[in-house]
Amino acid sequence: MSSTLNSTLFIHAVRLKRDAISDPGAYPFSVPAVQALSRMPMRAPVTILVGENGSGKSTLLEAIAAAYGFNPEGGTLNFRFATRESHSPLHEYLVIERGVRRPRNGFFLRAESFFNVATEIDRLGAVHAYGGVSLHEQSHGESFLTLVTERFGANGLYILDEPEAALSPSRQLALLVRMHDLVQAGSQFILATHSPLLMAFPGAAILSWEDGEIREAEYEDTEHYQVSRRFLMDHKGVLRKLLDAGSAEA
Repeated sequence: MSSTLNSTLFIHAVRLKRDAISDPGAYPFSVPAVQALSRMPMRAPVTILVGENGSGKSTLLEAIAAAYGFNPEGGTLNFRFATRESHSPLHEYLVIERGVRRPRNGFFLRAESFFNVATEIDRLGAVHAYGGVSLHEQSHGESFLTLVTERFGANGLYILDEPEAALSPSRQLALLVRMHDLVQAGSQFILATHSPLLMAFPGAAILSWEDGEIREAEYEDTEHYQVSRRFLMDHKGVLRKLLDAGSAEA
C-alpha cells in the first residue's frame, strides 16, 4: 500500500496493552482473537475480520469501536445512550493508532442492538437524517440500507458487525457498491462478517485467526469461500454426504 493511501486512513493499527492485563486467562483476553493480538495493522480502506463463531471477532470489533469513541451499543460518535451494559472491558486495553485525518462521518453498527439505535434516533427526533421515515417502520433489511444510503457519507469511519444479518444476497451486493462509492470518497470500513459476498470487496485486507496468529488471507483461501463454492458447485452431492454421515452417526 502506498504511503499516500496509508495517510488517508483514520485507523492505522490497533495494539493490545498486554503489560496491563493482570489475568490473561480471563474473558475477554481468553478468546482466540484477543489471545492472538499484539498489533493489528490496517493496510487498506476496507479491513475484514473473519473467523468461526466464538473466535472473538465481534468482541474485538466492539472494543475497537469503543476505544475510538463510539457508543458501545452502536450509532454515531455523538450517541451516548445505554440500555444494557453488555460490552467487555477490552477497549480499555487497546491503543488506537490514528491517522492525521479525522472522520467527518462515522457509525458503529451492531446487528444485535440496531433496534436500540433506531429507538434512540426516534427519541432524538433525528429521523430526517435517516431518510425521513422511522427505521422502526421499515423491515430490518430496508432500515439497514436506509442507514447506509442516507446516513453514511464521504470521509467516514464505519465499523460494522455482521451487517449481512439483515440483508439478502442481492442487498449485500448493493452494500458492496455503496461501500465502494464511500471508499472512493475517502471513507474507511472495518467489519466482521461470515458473508463470502462481502469478503470479495476488491482490495480488502481479510484478517483471520490461524494457529494462534492473526494472518492476512487471500479471498479464495478462506473457509467461507471454499465451503460456499463447494456447496454451490455440487449442492446435492454435499448434502448427500452430510446427511448420510448424520444418519450413520445416529
